[in-house]
Amino acid sequence: MPAAGEPASAAAATEEGPDPDLLGTAVRLAEALVYASDRPVTPAMLGAILPDGLTAGMVMAALAEACEGRGVVLTEVAGGWAFRTAPDLAQRLTKVVQAPRRLPRAAMEALSIIAYHQPCTRGEIEEIRGAALAQTTLEALLELGLVAPRGRREVPGRPTLWGTTPKFLEQFGLKALGDLPRKEELVTAETGPALPGLATAGEEPPPGPPAEGEAPATDDETPPPPAAP
Repeated sequence: MPAAGEPASAAAATEEGPDPDLLGTAVRLAEALVYASDRPVTPAMLGAILPDGLTAGMVMAALAEACEGRGVVLTEVAGGWAFRTAPDLAQRLTKVVQAPRRLPRAAMEALSIIAYHQPCTRGEIEEIRGAALAQTTLEALLELGLVAPRGRREVPGRPTLWGTTPKFLEQFGLKALGDLPRKEELVTAETGPALPGLATAGEEPPPGPPAEGEAPATDDETPPPPAAP
């Protein structure tokens, strides 16, 4: 029964859900935005173009349902939505699409330490890792947009604090940092990160890859010298 002063037609529309034509238009808008955006589409981005009376969650749920059985799926990552290849098709695509090369193990170790201990300094990364961290490794993570400065530690020398970025979440398919796997799962053996999809932005593959099961030799794997007694 409609509330006092509320038209019967409006009450019926509310009970029956959004107008199908209006929802259909909104779903098409959302699909176009996700396709065109270079980063995950946030609720705020979507809300700016949606018709009145429709929420981002409602529209994206309809879009996700529409994508079922298609070649792409709508995935929640980094506080928004993005299209990803349907998991059951990924293996077939590797025959014609070159899989992105994973980060070197040293970089993955540094990245995982930053992710779990942020904000942290380079010295703290080296202390946790038990090995020196080459400046080139940190610069590579910075260039890829996976880490960013997070201020300075208020100690002598005021070293830079490092933390992960929204692109880190997007690259690893995480909604938030709370979705991180266990530390030992983030970096596995020579198979690389447990979470796939980390590319190295056009880097050439390193010469002479190590044999299977053999740890790669890198200039930043050298342990720091022992402290003087």
